[in-house]
Amino acid sequence: MQRSVVFVHGTGVRERSYDKTLSTVRSALKELRPEVGVRGCFWGREAGARLALDGASIPGYTESRGGRKKDDEDIAIWGVLYRDPGYELRLLGLRPAVVSGMGRGQSPALKLLGELTGYVPSAQVRAAFTAHDLDDALDHALLEVAASPELRDAAATADEGGYEHRHAFARAVVAATLAYAVDGGADAPDGLQRDTLLSLLSAELHTQGRGLGGTVAKAASTPALLALTWHARRRRGAHDDDLLVPAVGDILRYQARGQALRRLIKRTVDHAPGDAVTVIAHSLGGVACVDLMVEERIDRVDQLITVGSQAPFFYEAGALISLEHPQRLPAHFPRRWLNLYDPRDLLSFRAAQVFPVVATDHEVDNHQPFPFAHSAYWDNREVWGAIGAWLG
Repeated sequence: MQRSVVFVHGTGVRERSYDKTLSTVRSALKELRPEVGVRGCFWGREAGARLALDGASIPGYTESRGGRKKDDEDIAIWGVLYRDPGYELRLLGLRPAVVSGMGRGQSPALKLLGELTGYVPSAQVRAAFTAHDLDDALDHALLEVAASPELRDAAATADEGGYEHRHAFARAVVAATLAYAVDGGADAPDGLQRDTLLSLLSAELHTQGRGLGGTVAKAASTPALLALTWHARRRRGAHDDDLLVPAVGDILRYQARGQALRRLIKRTVDHAPGDAVTVIAHSLGGVACVDLMVEERIDRVDQLITVGSQAPFFYEAGALISLEHPQRLPAHFPRRWLNLYDPRDLLSFRAAQVFPVVATDHEVDNHQPFPFAHSAYWDNREVWGAIGAWLG
């Protein structure tokens, strides 16, 4: 039986800290169970809190905060894509499907899917990748992304032009290409060279949708096209790393509008390979996973591991969205639930007495005071010893 692990981060996490944590989780699991595939569910960008008015409600906030370099956000997103090339495609797949008309031609979804899965790079595009010794890595990445469930789901939401979808496909291919090459021991090109490769590939895919083929790929280096590619990248405010907004705001947003986060977790599990899935969820991510698995039957998830989670307390306090005391967990909820907590972590709680039979508690010591104790689990060997025994 092939097993995979889906890692769901907790409250307050954004791109840069997520990338570091996921790297730690991957390395630890590789030592414990090298045959297990690991997928990350990064939700902080799409389902996390942000200040719609740039902190206008907070006295003194705007005056006291400085901006970030304009490219920081994009660099951080590349860090996510290198480890999860299908990330942006997965987000597109969460949009409502486009309803096809009664015309005789192919639907936009089928047309786009056929074009992207059948895409063959032009000589100009291939030469650009070959110049960086990325020819083999490009072929590997094209096969991987074209066959991915993320692409199939995303195509169903494409409009006639499918511009966003083509650009997300291009970013996924470039990210997978560079990740594959670096894993093989190659040096990564710098960001400007990466962006040039992306511009070439994205331009060719965009013009392909208009029936122009790859003949205009040379135009990708023009300033106008580079500006168009840059504009397509979504950006956020400069203050997202402030503690107030991610940490507290994520909890408030989840309680008010948590469905988006649960849908993203479910889609990530759906796309995970293998016959069985273990979900490892930290903090608020554990709350969302419990809610999701109460509300829906997720067949392949047979193990849940929560780390520093508030789900037991939310239930006891009457704040768990999916379940209110004295209701019990439904029969379809995973029957193996390991709950790790540190008594010094004021955001972690015990589950075994709250959800008997299903949940098993394991106390750990991160040797840190709060709030550092809440984020110190992933470097604790005791944590990974417990997870390894559970997986085994």
